Amino acid sequence: MKISWNVQSLAWMVVVGAGLWLSGCTKDPAVTPDSPVKGTPAKADQSVNNWILENMRAVYYWNDKMPASPDTTLEPNAFFYSLLYDYTNKANPERDRFSWIQESAAELKSSLSGEEKTTGLEVKYYLRASGSTDVISTVLYVLPGSPADKAGLKRGDIITTINGQKLTTSNYASLATDPTTFRYGLGRIESGKIVDTQTVKTVTAEVFQQNPVLLDSVYVVGTKRIGYLVYNQFIPGPNGSTTPVYDQKLEQIFSKFKALGVNELVLDLRYNPGGYVSSSVKLASMIGKGVDNTKTYYRMEYNKNVMAEIASEGQTDNLITRFQYKVQNIGANLSRVFVLTTGGTASASELIINGLKPFMPVITIGETTYGKNVGSITISDDSGKIRWGMQPIVFKSFNALNQSDYSTGFTPTIAKTEPLAVKPLGDVEEVYLATALAQITGAGTARIGTDQGPQLPVLGSSVERRAGGSNMFDDLKTLNR
Repeated sequence: MKISWNVQSLAWMVVVGAGLWLSGCTKDPAVTPDSPVKGTPAKADQSVNNWILENMRAVYYWNDKMPASPDTTLEPNAFFYSLLYDYTNKANPERDRFSWIQESAAELKSSLSGEEKTTGLEVKYYLRASGSTDVISTVLYVLPGSPADKAGLKRGDIITTINGQKLTTSNYASLATDPTTFRYGLGRIESGKIVDTQTVKTVTAEVFQQNPVLLDSVYVVGTKRIGYLVYNQFIPGPNGSTTPVYDQKLEQIFSKFKALGVNELVLDLRYNPGGYVSSSVKLASMIGKGVDNTKTYYRMEYNKNVMAEIASEGQTDNLITRFQYKVQNIGANLSRVFVLTTGGTASASELIINGLKPFMPVITIGETTYGKNVGSITISDDSGKIRWGMQPIVFKSFNALNQSDYSTGFTPTIAKTEPLAVKPLGDVEEVYLATALAQITGAGTARIGTDQGPQLPVLGSSVERRAGGSNMFDDLKTLNR
């Protein structure tokens, strides 16, 4: 059966990776896509597997590398991951690390719009000391209005226990994801070490819609008017809304930047794992120098069968997504753009970096980005008979110079790592922002607070997990063998 599809709808989204970390789509957090459970599917599962296979053979980017005779006796989750290109081969940077499936298509779609059951925390995990199996986490940011925000948690808080249990390498994954109500025991830095306190913050997770536009500011230093934007996911508007209120907020911010004569821009994407390409195009179109709706933002490449059908139907022009003409564009005042990055900067965030590079210098500050130069679409069953939803990779992206060489991530122009003791976002002494400000103003060494806390081994972050880091827990087990 021929599966109908539309080139433009395929191109519309580049979404975040595995999505398991926050969506709760697996009941057992120890069972990741790297450890599928084999079993004999019920008859209903067989129909799901047939549906999966049919769609994957039609649109999957690596459909020519799928098994010729896949094992359809697997349950649907394991069956899907058995189809993915070189999925478990961590030595191959070009492998498919990103496609995923969920039992509920409705939950999948809502999570892509920033609505999911969450406490509102994003955290980074560390070993409590070198060689230890104890784990701590530090709060990277708290969603405004979320349960965690209402409980008084804030960026920089250190979590040492959850529900009365110390975090360890063997339990922190389940403790951080399993319960609905969390009692976070907090610690503090004392004489260069982490010590427990008696402070406990109780938070109950709830379905919450995040606003991805976290913070914007303008700093004036001499003739420099520096715009700063913290943007944490490419989401046009709330789940189910027909009004792109978050895109509109970006437009309002850039209107303000333009009115204030902003001539330097610091775009903070360090916690942004991706999202909708439609929002990425809008943001890039307000930044790019000399861009308009005649300039290429990125070009897509699908699997050979899809590309042949596109060519036969004369639709090759639809493979190109161009910048938009935006009255809010500040590119004429910019000679460059600074982008703050971490390992959780992925997908549509990397598309911004790659798409702007042909038109202006892009200076990255921070850590190497995640490395996602491919895009996916949501596939669900319109008949309603199958409730599963999947998010397979269907295309690879290239910029106006035909560049797509970041499957291992963008290496930062200026390498920085966030310390354990973080300053508030927007604080001029916060490590990343201070480094950007020093580069812009020529002030030399960035003005950074001296108390950055002990240097501890980093295990990963919830942001990286959202970006597709489904191997984080397995890597941790290897580290501690």
